[in-house]
Amino acid sequence: MLTYLDFEKPIAELEARVRDLRETADSGELDLQSEVDKLEAKASKLLTDTYAKLSPWQKAQVARHPERPHFKDYIAGLTEEFIPLAGDRAFAEDPAIIGGFATIDGRKVMLIGHEKGEDTASRLRHNFGMAKPEGYRKAIRLMRLADRFGLPVVTLVDTPGAFPGVEAEERGQAEAIARSTEECLELKVPIVAAIVGEGGSGGAVAIATANRVLMFEHAIYSVISPEGCASILWRTADRAADAAEAMRITANDLQALGVVDRIVPEPVGGAQRDRGEAIANLKAALVEELKGCSAMKPKQLLEQRRAKFLAIG
Repeated sequence: MLTYLDFEKPIAELEARVRDLRETADSGELDLQSEVDKLEAKASKLLTDTYAKLSPWQKAQVARHPERPHFKDYIAGLTEEFIPLAGDRAFAEDPAIIGGFATIDGRKVMLIGHEKGEDTASRLRHNFGMAKPEGYRKAIRLMRLADRFGLPVVTLVDTPGAFPGVEAEERGQAEAIARSTEECLELKVPIVAAIVGEGGSGGAVAIATANRVLMFEHAIYSVISPEGCASILWRTADRAADAAEAMRITANDLQALGVVDRIVPEPVGGAQRDRGEAIANLKAALVEELKGCSAMKPKQLLEQRRAKFLAIG
């Protein structure tokens, strides 16, 4: 069963009625097919109309939906082959960031991304996608490896932010994020990033400082969460919707600001309703962007990346 968000309650009610009627029709006792068709059309229209006018706060809820595709789903749907590489060779392995050699549409790449987990056990294991310093140092190691072998880097961002715990700060969280961002800027190979869910603060930028930044239609990308911003400005997280509006966290806003280069469409109702279609859309966009970036020489890649981020703001 799909998890419905608060603003989807009218849709949930209609779709529940459709299911009930279909079960009755399948029993053969009554011919209700015409009624089922009418309700399905009504539910489909309501879903389309609702998602055509989502507010920034509603988009934030969709971006956080627990049933959106996760990094392991992207591995399965994007790649023909994936060889995971673990550890930062300094302290530990961080499951919040996964990376390794991959093949996408016949092209060898280094694929790196956040993994939030899909149930309670895996979310705890992956720390809800909040990486510690060792996660970013692993990303740095893998990016350097890609640079050495001349492989493009593809990163998938889905994190509420870097882990803010005491142990992370003790091991140099800020320095690790800064070094990872610096490594992105210094790569002599193409780097393409995609914001596939939440793009939270430095935890996202650390692996998203790319030649081309893609963003799913209902993803969000911001320097702080709407709740965090509201707590600072109004001393209450209850005004998160106002903060989301003011922060311009949506794909359309960020494309207009030059932060995002391309918006990847999602299935009607969000990526959680049809993971296969969402991943196929992302794959097509990544293949096209990699082809374009691969035509550029190392010096051009460095200059383009530098100019892109200096122009923001």
